[in-house]
Order: sequence, then C-alpha cells, then structure tokens
Amino acid sequence: MKICFRNASLLDMVQGMQIKENMQVWTEDGKISFVGTDASAELFLRENDVTFQRIVDCKNNLLMPGFKNAHTHSAMTFLRSKADNLPLQEWLNHLVFPAEAKLSEKDIYALTKLGILEYLQSGITGICEMYLTPDSIAAACVDMGMRCTLTGGVNNFSQSVDDLKRWNKELNKMNELIRFVPGFHAEYTCDKSLLCEIAGLAEELKTPVFAHVSETRKEVEECIARYGMTPVAFLDSLGMFRYGGCGYHLVHLQEDDYEILKKRGVYAVTNPASNLKLASGIAPVSRMLKEGIPVAIGTDGPASNNALDFFREMYLVSALAKVREEDPSAVSGEEVLVMACKNGAYACATPDSDCIAPGKNADMVLIDLTQPNMRPLHNIVDNLVYAGSKINVKLTMVAGRILYEDGVFYTGTEQEEIYEEAERIANRILG
Repeated sequence: MKICFRNASLLDMVQGMQIKENMQVWTEDGKISFVGTDASAELFLRENDVTFQRIVDCKNNLLMPGFKNAHTHSAMTFLRSKADNLPLQEWLNHLVFPAEAKLSEKDIYALTKLGILEYLQSGITGICEMYLTPDSIAAACVDMGMRCTLTGGVNNFSQSVDDLKRWNKELNKMNELIRFVPGFHAEYTCDKSLLCEIAGLAEELKTPVFAHVSETRKEVEECIARYGMTPVAFLDSLGMFRYGGCGYHLVHLQEDDYEILKKRGVYAVTNPASNLKLASGIAPVSRMLKEGIPVAIGTDGPASNNALDFFREMYLVSALAKVREEDPSAVSGEEVLVMACKNGAYACATPDSDCIAPGKNADMVLIDLTQPNMRPLHNIVDNLVYAGSKINVKLTMVAGRILYEDGVFYTGTEQEEIYEEAERIANRILG
C-alpha cells in the first residue's frame, strides 16, 4: 500500500533535531520510499505516474520516528494496580510469581494485545519484550501489526538454554516484525552454571544478551557477597556481554561498572517510573551519557509502572537526572528524544527504524501540535519531552500500516473484545 504524508513538519532525526517544514514522506511495502519538500514531490509527480491508496494531510503537524519501548513485560496488564506498594523482591515473590504461574500461553497472547493498544496510543512503534511465552507474544504482535524484539527470561525455575536456541532459530524467521535475542531474567534468579551456559550460547551465536542488571541495592550487595563482584562485573567475567546487549535498569552502579558497560557496548535501558514506584532508586543516566554508554528508555511492565505511557517516561528521564545531579542542565530534551527514538531502535536490534529516510522502516508517529500543551512553539522538542501527552498522538504507523488514528485502533481485533478477554483472565487468576 502506498501512502503519502504531505504538509508535514518533519523531524527525520537523520542528523540532529532540525525540523523541516512543508515536507512529504511516502511509504510503500512497509518502507519509506520518498522524503522531500512538497514542491519537489509535486514536481516528481508531474513527471512520473504514482498512485497513492491514501494521502494524509498532516496540516503542519509533526511527523517523526516512533518511540521504541526498549523494555517491557506486556502481558502483566492483568496485574495492573493489583500488586502495588511493595519493594521489588517482596512484590515478585509474594504476588507476581504466584500469579504468573497460573497463566497459559493463550492468556499471555490475549493480555499482550491489551498492552499493544496502549503502546500505539502513546506513539510507540516497537517494543522489546521479555516474558514467559515468546511464541504467543510474537503471535499477538504479528496479529496486531506491532514490531517486537523478544528476549528470553531464563531463570532457575522457567525457560532454558534449549528454549533460547529454539526461539533464536524459529522466531527470527517468523515474520519481518519479529526479532529474537537471547536473554535471562537476572543474576539473582540464575545459578552460576546456568549463567555460564547462556554466556556459552552467546559466544556460539555471536549475539548480544539482554537481562535485568543492578536494579536494586540489595541485588548488588548480595551478588558481591556471593561472588565478590557487582552484577555487571560478574556477568562480564563470564563473557556474557562479549557481543554487547542490554542491561535493564542499571540503577546501582559502582565505578568499574561504567568502564565495563562502555567497553562491551552494552545499552542501558532506564525505566524511571517503575524504579520510582518500587523505590529501587534513580538510574545515573547523566553519568552514563558522559561515559559514552548509550541509553534507551523502557516502561517496564504494567504491574510495576502501572502505565505504558512513553511521554511520562521521557519527562521522568530528564527530570530525575536533574534532581539526582542537582543540575537543571542535566539530560536535555534533545538527549531524551534520541534515547526514545534512535537509541531505542538500536537497543531493540531494529536499526532500520531509527530515522525517517528512504529505505528505512515506515515506523512513524504524527504529533498534534494544535493542542494547548504544545503552544507556543518555542521549542517543539522540549514541548514533546516536558509537556507532551497521549492526546498529542494523532496517528501511529508500524511497517507502513496505520494502526491508530484519531482515537481509533486499526489492529484487526475489536477494542472491546480485548478488554473483555483481559478482564476474564484477571478475574480467573486473581479472583
């Protein structure tokens, strides 16, 4: 399907944050086929026979790359506002793990769909998903049209290295929307022999590895007590991140950790709302950026957040960094938007979704600049990060397909049907 976006204010993010006026972007077969001024496009159309199935008049609103949610557990929607006001370990062991043990693959398929609706409404065009049944999550994403990178959550109690091998082989061939990268839950839920197996698989496949790392002070202290090293240093000693990867949270880092993360090319994925709600702490985002460690943003799951609102995450990334550093200049709006769009694409192993240029994935969002929270237009980038809201998302496109527009979802599944199934699952499991 060929779609033309015209009269756009374009933030293509190819180089810097310059916004170009009166631009057109054409999409075809899931890719961006043309980017240019309205005038150059009209000249091309006079000389060439091009037929569009749809023309979208952007009316000078902002067309930009979609946000990438670089860490989430979507099917935890069933626990939204049910498992609150507890520290991480108690939250996991007393509420989350027992409830998750009752979930089926079919449940996780249905609950993931609910999460996808919220992502689209928030301008998110790609997610990095760690949860119990990657096969059914991948199926939900394909059926809804969402781009998804999946990773394993291997631990002592569920999933295995053989599962990682199978998913790596099968899911990477499943659909153009789906990627798989090996991963494990965390150091504290895996014994050393299991972690060595995962590191061996990473070496065999020459692949990055994703995991929760240094999320709480307790996690770091217990790892030092077990192995005499921080989680970052211990995992590095096993060769875990020889080919890079993602460390989710990275809230409590010690001096040597920064050099290891930089040396190994590990992406730090910060999850500010979840870390605040679980009282885990504030990640040292400003320090990581200064050390040359790339940072992306995730919502974490809807049980610990409880929202999947990327505008809230972007605001918190910057505001918390300013408080932590006691410096109002720490982590600018531009830096946050790079994390949300470009770095998120790289962290999710989907580099062709990083910007708007010919040949790139047609993963875009149209931002309504006519809403009162966007005016005056002194600085549109800062407006997005500090004042932006879901009300500003007019349209979300993934792989050239418009999945959300003006409050209506076009995912192939009725909204109410998704709600009703999620309620049935939650009631069955939680009572």
